[in-house]
Amino acid sequence: MELAELVARRPFPAAGLLIGLTRRCPLRCAHCSTGSDLFTRQEPDGGQLERFVGSFTEENRPDVVMLTGGEPLLLPALAERLSTLARRAGSRTALLSGMFFARSGSGRSWSARDGSARDGSARDGSTGRWRSGRYGGRRGAAIPPAILRAIRSVDHFSASLDVHHEREVPRADVFRALHRIRAEGVAVSLHLTGTGAADPYLAGLTRAVEEEFGGQVPCLVNEVRPFGRAAAWARPARSGPDPAAASPCSMAAWPVVAFDGRVLACCNQDTVDRRPVPAHLDLGHIGADDWATVRRRALESPVLRMLRTVGPTHLAARYGSGPPAGSYCDGCRALGGDEAAMAGARAVAGGAAGALLDLTAAVRGSREGAQGVVRRHGCAAYAPLVVAGGPALPESEAEEVR
Repeated sequence: MELAELVARRPFPAAGLLIGLTRRCPLRCAHCSTGSDLFTRQEPDGGQLERFVGSFTEENRPDVVMLTGGEPLLLPALAERLSTLARRAGSRTALLSGMFFARSGSGRSWSARDGSARDGSARDGSTGRWRSGRYGGRRGAAIPPAILRAIRSVDHFSASLDVHHEREVPRADVFRALHRIRAEGVAVSLHLTGTGAADPYLAGLTRAVEEEFGGQVPCLVNEVRPFGRAAAWARPARSGPDPAAASPCSMAAWPVVAFDGRVLACCNQDTVDRRPVPAHLDLGHIGADDWATVRRRALESPVLRMLRTVGPTHLAARYGSGPPAGSYCDGCRALGGDEAAMAGARAVAGGAAGALLDLTAAVRGSREGAQGVVRRHGCAAYAPLVVAGGPALPESEAEEVR
């Protein structure tokens, strides 16, 4: 499963399931949205997770299961079991890792200004690869057997890489590990993060990925958002939409299993961590509900249908009892306490008509494929990189972002 296939399914309700296996992580990246560290032992019950994923059937299952954290490969045996259970029902599994296991202790660091190496290494003139990469220099750390088994069990493996991760795991080590994983026959991608289209570090990093892998490793490029440890320093998210205009939220499409086993309709980290969960975003708990129940709640809720069709700002402006609260996501969280907005959603999006609206919005959101999803929700200038071997950035765009 390639990255573009996964991302293109994002607008479709219940087409995917996000599972946070653990909040723990050996890294302490400054921008971590979950505020993870090695001593934060918060994770869903493994047995409950297995029963929940085991409730998938061939007729009723998500297309994609995304295993995240924290660092999901701190629990490699559980990741392998969940992937195996999902595959039995026909679901495919992807896993996102911070690559702690790839560290070789080489001490290489990288410039946050332009993504260049600081240790005097150079690219090979004939291959364009760093000489310390796959074909030269140190071999790097071996992938531990249990982790390699978990990686082999998934259909797609993604590595996080950005200026903050590079302070923890050198880029050359990440590249070496990805070469090894590709050799195992597992599709791979990179999740890259920067400050925006004009970030010179991000431009240098994407060039390095292109040169190392020849355009065969796709990248999902996002901007740092003010969540978790980044809340104290990251700039606010992009400005909210015009209340008079529809601005659908595809992020309310895939259920999310939080670190306490609660299942939410939203992947915004502030919402995932909030307790009590806003009632209109609460889909149940893995200890009490199966996938069929969670999926039915996600698909049949009139409020969730409206969020996916017109978005929370438009819903509040048209049917709410007062002005929208704060940001786009603040306004969504506040909807649960607005009975007028709830009644408006039930009137418009209940029954078969609401189901048709929901499907129409999903199809519209998928028309431009994976690149369209990234343009709306990621770093738009780098949207073409989500497709492996896809077209290069247009010259005008390339000049802008580099």
